[in-house]
Amino acid sequence: MTINIVMVEPEIPQNTGNVARTCAITGAKLHLVGPMGFKIDDKKLKRAGLDYWDLLDITYYENLDEFFAKTKCENNFYYFTTKGKKIYSDVEYPDNCYLFFGKETKGLPEELLHDNPDTCVRLPMLNNEHARSLNLSNTVAIATYEVLRQWKFPSLLCEGKLHNLSWDD
Repeated sequence: MTINIVMVEPEIPQNTGNVARTCAITGAKLHLVGPMGFKIDDKKLKRAGLDYWDLLDITYYENLDEFFAKTKCENNFYYFTTKGKKIYSDVEYPDNCYLFFGKETKGLPEELLHDNPDTCVRLPMLNNEHARSLNLSNTVAIATYEVLRQWKFPSLLCEGKLHNLSWDD
């Protein structure tokens, strides 16, 4: 089963690095859609992703037009936005779903949201003008793990081990 994380015009390298690490640890594919607010070799990006870069399945696109031209499964697109009318956990995510996240300062383009109202989803938050949204990388992690939870965490290790003791001790 495949999850695709689509970051549209990310601006903060640390957020993108954190998302890359989430993708690497869960097996999700990462799609970075430009223009980006940093260079892909940015030290802050690499530091946030630590040594997980070799575990990533990552594709780069110049812009959304290129992404949509190369991706042909629109019925599997879900747009995470503070403007969504559905709660993210009320959606049943199919295999090969694409979870879209917009840039930190503006989110996804409103035209894209307007044209896809049935697949715009949100995380519930307080109604407070000073608390606009959750951090982007946290939102991606929550969304990714909701999909994996629904799928019963396929291919993921679901039980840990102690190094020096047994759970039976």
